Amino acid sequence: MDARTEKVRQLWEDRAERYDTGSRYEPPAIRSTRRLLCGGARGRTLEVAVGTGTNLEYYPPQVELTGLDLSPAMLAKAREKAREQGRPLTLVEGDAQELSFADRSFDTVLCALALCTIPDQGRALTEMYRVLVPGGRLLLVDHVEYTRFPFRLRERLRGHPRRLPRRVAEEAGFRVGHHDRLLFGMVERLVAHRPS
Repeated sequence: MDARTEKVRQLWEDRAERYDTGSRYEPPAIRSTRRLLCGGARGRTLEVAVGTGTNLEYYPPQVELTGLDLSPAMLAKAREKAREQGRPLTLVEGDAQELSFADRSFDTVLCALALCTIPDQGRALTEMYRVLVPGGRLLLVDHVEYTRFPFRLRERLRGHPRRLPRRVAEEAGFRVGHHDRLLFGMVERLVAHRPS
């Protein structure tokens, strides 16, 4: 794990205990997006950056779910939620930029509001592409890069600036079927697939 990724891991380790408190104040548009995207998951599903398991309640019961996260503390919270909900779930500690799964392991990959925290977004999406079966579905919602001053300057100082999720997905080889913006254009959601 490189230094930038280790820094991100430590950030989420530190936030795990109080993360769910803040997520209670999520805008309704984000909650409905979580419900919509998770409802579109099919078959063997990988949630990249599962965090504390915020999305678990939204998946269809027939989905065979695997959750991946950098942070053991976040995974412990997700494990607790899955047990409370009676949801079968495989949890894996790992890096989205270097997935430990075989090629073509999943029918669906979901990543919700986490791509922007991954240092190398392109590498992470290339890995998501690799582990999807041909025709497999990518479900993604994330913050877009800031383009107006002074936030543009802040973006440059981040060390790993955000990019438009749709563009990064297309560069990784995905075909985007649907995309739109919400929250005054600050968040983009998309449904894409790995071509057959």
